[in-house]
Amino acid sequence: MAKLSSIFTARDMTKGAPWKRILEFSIPLLIGNIAQQFYNTADSIIVGRYIGDNALAAVGSAGPILHLLLVLFVGVSTGTGIMVSQYFGAKDREKLSRTIGVSMTLTVIASFVVMIVGPLVSRPLLNLLNTPASIIDWCEDYLNIFFLGAAGFSFYNILSGVLRGLGDSLSALLFLLVSTALNVVLDIWFVAKFNMGVPGVALATVIAQAFSAVLCFLKLKKMSHLFDIRLKYFKPVKEFTVRLVKLGLPSGLTQAIFSLAMVTVQSLTNSFGEMIIACNVIVMRVDGFAMMPNFSYGMAMTTYTGQNVGAGNLDRVKEGMRSGLKLAVSTAAGITAVILLLGRYLIPIFTDTVELVDLGMRMMSILAVGYVAMAVTQVLSGIMRGAGDTVTPMWISMITTIAIRVPIAYGLAYLTRSSAYPNGRPESIFISLLIAWISGALINSFIYAKGTWRKKALREFRQKADGMAENETSDLKPDVGEI
Repeated sequence: MAKLSSIFTARDMTKGAPWKRILEFSIPLLIGNIAQQFYNTADSIIVGRYIGDNALAAVGSAGPILHLLLVLFVGVSTGTGIMVSQYFGAKDREKLSRTIGVSMTLTVIASFVVMIVGPLVSRPLLNLLNTPASIIDWCEDYLNIFFLGAAGFSFYNILSGVLRGLGDSLSALLFLLVSTALNVVLDIWFVAKFNMGVPGVALATVIAQAFSAVLCFLKLKKMSHLFDIRLKYFKPVKEFTVRLVKLGLPSGLTQAIFSLAMVTVQSLTNSFGEMIIACNVIVMRVDGFAMMPNFSYGMAMTTYTGQNVGAGNLDRVKEGMRSGLKLAVSTAAGITAVILLLGRYLIPIFTDTVELVDLGMRMMSILAVGYVAMAVTQVLSGIMRGAGDTVTPMWISMITTIAIRVPIAYGLAYLTRSSAYPNGRPESIFISLLIAWISGALINSFIYAKGTWRKKALREFRQKADGMAENETSDLKPDVGEI
């Protein structure tokens, strides 16, 4: 029993072989990310099978708007994860406790904002995107249920981010697997038995995410040997609030920019009609699974870098970068091969429409080689974020989405207009995404080589060292060395 409990605990990534620490952390994170992706995929499969292709299109059309209005949580979660990993690496119990408490307070505030603003703007945004009349009501219902249940989604993401920052990716995985199973059962129950349609899958997801958030909180309450959950730590102290926002805002803006690009491109996608919208949903669902290893390695590198920056081990960060790149690129190459060889067998999971299967395979073939480029991007940007440099990845995202992807998508659509394709060829959407991915990998490689992240990491370490020295002198910081 003792051995089992030791698996589901915080893990120090400042010791041991870097590749081993990264892989140990990434594997449960990968399984968890796949489970997270399965939330939306289960929705798509069930509505596609039980309701039809139009319902599938409705779920997909709602996605970009949902992401746009949930970016507040992305910012808080990213800032929290970075600070948790750095203070854990520095063995600073007081600041670790304060970080966790303040992040929960900010999450409550952000949840209220989304619950109020979301339902007010969902319909106008859907109209702005030229959402087809045949699916707009379903889209609105789907979005509003998600917005009203935003607290469950937000707290799961924040609290699981805290667990990962502590190096415990296994507990977050376990809770997510339980809630994923619950989500699938509720999906089928609400849609097949109660005929709730598209709103039913949204309600199922909201309930399941709230359940996983409760499990994460109960786990954190049991980790009192690492930090304290007390009322005084929930007070939004300026120092911690500002730092959380400073670290998290660039990542939140990055996601907002990405979501705006998705919304803009979704408008172009909607102009191609329901068939292309449904195709885009299927391709993005498969893409979501294919991208999970890249995101997992990126998050692993953020935690790995954060802990080692907190401990002052910058040379170990560079060693970890080489290991992370080897793992991520080799995994992405394998995924590319699987998509090219077996992609045609994946699409029929969502639909039996032959035209949709052929169309989806054509679009997936365009994107397949881009996963290797994204592997490089995620590893290098993960290191930058872990070092405290969240601004640079934001600017790179702005360049690749606003300056590269959106103009190329609309430009290609315009140039390929014909009698058969009056709004342009739908391949424009996916070619533009591929070009953006490759551009992002090249820019990230160039910026990483300049070493800005290292300078930022040195500043972070010196500031923590100075702060710890002051606290020790004044005897204000208890139990520093007991983690």
